[in-house]
Amino acid sequence: MTGGITRREFLKGTGAAITGVAVLDTGLCAAGTAATEAGTNEIAKSSGPATILLNVNGVQRSVAVEPQATLAEVLRGPLDLTGTKIGCDRGACSACTVWVDRVPVASCMMLAADVGEREVVTIEGLARGDTLHPVQSAFIAHDAVQCGFCTPGLVMSCAALVENHPDPSLEDIKAAISGHLCRCGTYPHVFAATLDAAKAMKA
Repeated sequence: MTGGITRREFLKGTGAAITGVAVLDTGLCAAGTAATEAGTNEIAKSSGPATILLNVNGVQRSVAVEPQATLAEVLRGPLDLTGTKIGCDRGACSACTVWVDRVPVASCMMLAADVGEREVVTIEGLARGDTLHPVQSAFIAHDAVQCGFCTPGLVMSCAALVENHPDPSLEDIKAAISGHLCRCGTYPHVFAATLDAAKAMKA
């Protein structure tokens, strides 16, 4: 591409920005804990596809990826885990939120090759067999799904909050989902569902 900038160059050149955007502010961790230091992953430096191992939902998966492929693209593409949504593809809407080592991350802003040995959990892996996570159950009970496009990302952030904060306040929940864009405006239902899920987990 002449006179332009490739996706790979953009991601590489904005590492500091990615560090700030990739980790959603749940109040549980410092920004940047989910970002890999620049230059540490040899696969990401290659010019063609390479086979990597990803620990996704407790299962080691072998997958061939292009160096510029994001985690979101690999989850939805070759791994066929389409519960993770891609909305803005620039870390602004948080529809693509997954956990990386139990930290909510905007997966469209992380290269798949940079995940390494860290554990990825998607919305498909949040339940325990046929038993839904309390946040998933509460979202259903409170009709917090609406069109459903933003729901997986919201559930992942709210689940991370209640698992690490046994008694979250309304303000805690608002902070945890501050990076999420819900076009249907179902935020009050999300707040109520998360508060109820926290109570259920304490009980």
